[in-house]
This record gives sequence, structure tokens and C-alpha cells, in this order.
Amino acid sequence: MREFSRRRIFGLGAGAAAALSVAGCSLSGSSASDKVGTSPGQAGRAAKPIGDGSTAYTGKQPHQPPRPEKLEPGQKPPQFVVFSWDGAGEVGNGLFPRFRKLAEDHHASMTFFLSGLYLLPESKKRLYRPPNNLVGASDIPYLSDDHIKETLKNVRAAWLEGHEIGTHFNGHFCGTGSGSVAHWTPAQWDSEIEQAMSFVTKWRTNTGFTDLEPLPFDYRKELVGGRTPCLLGQENLLPTARKRGWRYDASSPGGLQVWPTKKQGLWDFPLQSIPFAGLPLGVLSMDYNMLYNQSKNSTKAPPANYPGWRKQATDAYIAGFRRAYETNRAPLFIGNHFEQWNGGIYMDAVEETIKHIAGGTYKDVRLVSFRQLCDWLDAQDPKVLADLRRLGVGQQFTGRG
Repeated sequence: MREFSRRRIFGLGAGAAAALSVAGCSLSGSSASDKVGTSPGQAGRAAKPIGDGSTAYTGKQPHQPPRPEKLEPGQKPPQFVVFSWDGAGEVGNGLFPRFRKLAEDHHASMTFFLSGLYLLPESKKRLYRPPNNLVGASDIPYLSDDHIKETLKNVRAAWLEGHEIGTHFNGHFCGTGSGSVAHWTPAQWDSEIEQAMSFVTKWRTNTGFTDLEPLPFDYRKELVGGRTPCLLGQENLLPTARKRGWRYDASSPGGLQVWPTKKQGLWDFPLQSIPFAGLPLGVLSMDYNMLYNQSKNSTKAPPANYPGWRKQATDAYIAGFRRAYETNRAPLFIGNHFEQWNGGIYMDAVEETIKHIAGGTYKDVRLVSFRQLCDWLDAQDPKVLADLRRLGVGQQFTGRG
């Protein structure tokens, strides 16, 4: 399978100096995939087929947190951490099941931004009509039948384990030409979303597979947020997302570690600038951005660099967590891809970060999905949230613990 990567320079946003940061996406793999076992709560769930049976209603999603509590004025908030995954395809490298197992071991929920194209066979690629691009075109590869099946199994299991299934849309167009998502109109975003939904809800028709169980959710109700390719095009996406009843968007680049606000009626959950050794302004909290700053877009740098880079990436994630935990308690957002870039060091860094956060001495830390964070935020008194938003990066929370 060919490898894809994109390079893009972003700033840190208004009021902050520019920093080197990038966002990219690719999918490659070669080794045999881990088998997906039956997840807790999977057995005995009655399914009511939807449409062609690609999806089904199976009741309330299992393994969700209790009803959010409401903070009192001056009460210290929990420390939320959201780990999210762009693309969410399983291509034989075993990374999807690896991090599902890690999440289970540490009682974590995550968000998987599924690329709809990963459920569409290449033989049916002419069903995809990307805005401002040729029919069937895509800047990420279509998956083999075996990898589509493994992706379906993992997505099904992930939802049953309590994780969120969002969207990374389809063809990942983030170049500089007119076909880039940066230039799409709200109507074109609507078409892209509708097609992503169609590929997810009609995979049985499009693939002809008869040996797999349906995805156990109604995707039109499950889908409440996403992340755009290369963090581009949010401004024109938001009106469409709002009309569709979405609750959040995670496409902003260059965010800071402060409490989130709403943008055009949706919660805005940006990748954030976190401390990174050697970069005074930090780096965006995503594996690809660390890769770019370490190996300048090369995914196979000399292995002698790997140990030091692995530690640098791990230290950056942990530094971002500790800065928030010990000061303003702003939620930390970490983005990833199921990739073995530079020998898999970024996957190892994410794993070590999860273990450090969940297995340490930190109190009242919650590893949640974006949807679960929305639930908590929406349950709070707006005045209490406004007080939290007044705290800058690294500014100490002075209320009661």
C-alpha cells in the first residue's frame, strides 16, 4: 500500500506568535492484524437493522460515564484528556486493536474519526464524487477488502467498548489547489458529509460482504463531530455542521491550553500548542506535527534517532498534561494516526503517555471522548465555565479543590 503524507504550516492563532506546526494523514501497514474479540456488552444485544443492514440500532451505548455532575462556583474541575485518531482504519499493523486494548486496561474512552472512504472498495470508487476533484479521486488510498473487514470489526468493537465514532470525511484533499478542502463551500461540505455517511451506512451493499455483523449504531445519530483533513476548511464546515445538529468540531489548528469556547454554536476543540524541547513556542499536540519537527516530513529517518525522538515526543505529551493538571485544568486534546512512522515511536509515545496519566498518582483525571466532554460542558453553569475561561495557559487555579 502506498504511503501518503502532506505538509502544511499553521500559526498558533490570534494573540500568539506563529509556530511551526503541521497536520497530515496516511495509512500503511504490512503485518498480520490482531484478532478482534468479543467486547464487554457485545453478547446478547438485540439488533434492529437500519437500511441495508450495514448498521443497526442496539440500544444505548454501553460503558458510558454517569450523568455529569455540576461544578459549584470555585470548585476545581476534573482534568479531561481526549485521545483521538484520524482515519481510524486497520490495515494489518494491529494498531487499532492495540489501542482499544490499552484503553480497556486504563478505563479510557477515545474518539475515532473514521474516514468514510475506508469502507468503500476501490472497485466502487466511482461512487465517490469529491467536490472540485475527479470522480473517485482520493489523496489517501482505498483499502483492500481484508482491511475493510478489519476496520469494520474494530469500529464495531470500539463503539461497544464505549468509544465515539466521529468522521475524518473522505478523500483527505489538503493541497493548495482548488480541490483542497480549504476552498470548499458549506454546500460542498454537506455533500462530503452525506457521502461519508453513505459509505458507512451502505458498506454491505457496496462491498457485498455477508460474513460480518452490522455496525451497532445509527450513524446519523451517532455522528456529532469530526476533524477536517490537515485542519483546513473549518470556517465553511461549521455552518453545515450546525445545520446537521453536530455538537463540536476538532479542526482548529494552533489552539492553546485553555478552556474551550463555542464557535458558530459548536464546541471548538483545537489541537493545542504543548511544550516541546528545542521549540520555544511548542508544537501542536499531534503525532504528525512532532514527526515533522523531528524528521522534516520523512517517515523513515535513520533509526539511530528513534530513542531520543521517542523520549522527546513522550515528554511533550506528558508536559502538556502536567501543565494543565497543575494549573488551569484545561482539557488536553491529543491527535494521532494509526501509523508506524519512524519505527512506531509516536505510537509508543502515546502509549507511554496513557500509562503515565492513568497509572500515576494523579487524582480526578478522566480519559474521555469528545462527545463525553460535550456532555460534561453542556451540563455546567455558563458562569462557572466563563470563570474557567479567564485562566490563561499555565495560570494557576485558585478556587477550592
